[in-house]
Amino acid sequence: MTHGIAPKRIPILMIILVSYLMIILDISIVITALPKIQDTLGFSEVGLSWVQNAYTLTFGGLLLLGARGGDLLGRRRLFIIGLAIFAFASLLIGFTQSAAWMIASRALQGIGAALLAPSTLALLTVNFPEGEERTRAVAYYGATAGIGSSVGLVAGGIIADLISWRAGFFINLPIAAILIAASLRYIDETEPHSGDFDLIGALSSTLGMTSLVYAIVHSEAHGWTNPSTLFPLAVGLLILAFFVLNEWRAKQPIMPLHLFANAERSCAYVARVLMLGAVFSFFFYITQYLQIVKGFRPLEAGFAFLPLTILQFLGAMAVPRLTRHYGNGPLLAGGLLILMTGMIWVSSQLSVGTSYLTGIALPMLLIGTGLGLALSPLTASSIIGVEHRDAGAASGLVNVAHQLGGSFGFAVLVAVFAAANSTTLTGGALFTHRIASTFTVGSELLVVTFGLVMVFIVRPFNRKSAAEKPVANRFDHLETEDA
Repeated sequence: MTHGIAPKRIPILMIILVSYLMIILDISIVITALPKIQDTLGFSEVGLSWVQNAYTLTFGGLLLLGARGGDLLGRRRLFIIGLAIFAFASLLIGFTQSAAWMIASRALQGIGAALLAPSTLALLTVNFPEGEERTRAVAYYGATAGIGSSVGLVAGGIIADLISWRAGFFINLPIAAILIAASLRYIDETEPHSGDFDLIGALSSTLGMTSLVYAIVHSEAHGWTNPSTLFPLAVGLLILAFFVLNEWRAKQPIMPLHLFANAERSCAYVARVLMLGAVFSFFFYITQYLQIVKGFRPLEAGFAFLPLTILQFLGAMAVPRLTRHYGNGPLLAGGLLILMTGMIWVSSQLSVGTSYLTGIALPMLLIGTGLGLALSPLTASSIIGVEHRDAGAASGLVNVAHQLGGSFGFAVLVAVFAAANSTTLTGGALFTHRIASTFTVGSELLVVTFGLVMVFIVRPFNRKSAAEKPVANRFDHLETEDA
């Protein structure tokens, strides 16, 4: 695996990859354990969404602050602090006795991940020189995400089924301890720099999004006109307005507003929010459908995701070659079209009697392929035309859109699930009807995403390609002569 990496840097690479893998595993390992967690802690069907939202909101909301903290305090120091918080939160989750305890511990775990995740990539950049060695290290880093997602879904099912869902969190403790000891031995501390923390920006963005997501999820029980829904909705919008004003005036904002001046970048951020909302809802509800309606054990539900995760990994591996042939915009549109087709297939076929093979597994092949093909081009569009001084902020904003966008879009679909009632259906049939309705709206979000991408990313790409083609043809004879 470490071919092309200098032997002295192999331990550093392994520390970085294992720590990043731990974060990825913890996101996906929860998915297949959700029904067990619901039974143990007494979550409602809607309240269960906060097991994910509490983590992604704090993770995404403090991610940019974590990246800035590494520059100011030292990247190894923040890496170790992030590991310690993540491990302590995992211990609390393992011993949790109530829904509130679980949500609070998951939020703390998200804080640890927000400090840890940017430090892993920063340490990779600092310790691996530009050129082939860094390219290989970054490739291993990217592949870890795909492998981690696949392994996490299966491992979550195995652990929840054969041991306990709590064991999936306890395992983080010895791993974190080994990583902390290894980082102290093999990783040198980076020099701290002077500067300002945009703490107000980080806190206001997190609190604003949390209040907004709470209002959307809360609307299920009390409706949109109830004061208990309107108040957090208004508070969330006001806090987010304050966040924008703060970023406009801050000397060193965590989210420079001029990054949104480019139409393609802004479209990519919005597209990520919509796409992740649809995808999060699929993962969240299909695992419950398989276990609650179809009677799958957690182990079986974990393996049931393999068609999706394998195709997602293979699709991601094919992106560099396909981008050279077709270009970033068309590949992104093609990936979204495949993903959209898979979601429409599932939403139109889902019922109590749906066959796993034809109604779940085959659409998963499309969903996995579409995800694998779309995510990297979407990331490329998110950082297009970014100046060097804004590279860190732009990269961080991609991760923020991924985490917070998933929470916001997912919250909308949780509200759709709760509102999809029926006077004739009960039990598993009603539960399935709600999931199918959620997937239908998720498919509609993907249709909107596809339309935005066609207008703001693909069309400009095609115009640029058409304008450049005659110029390229004009010099074809020179290339032939040189050859």
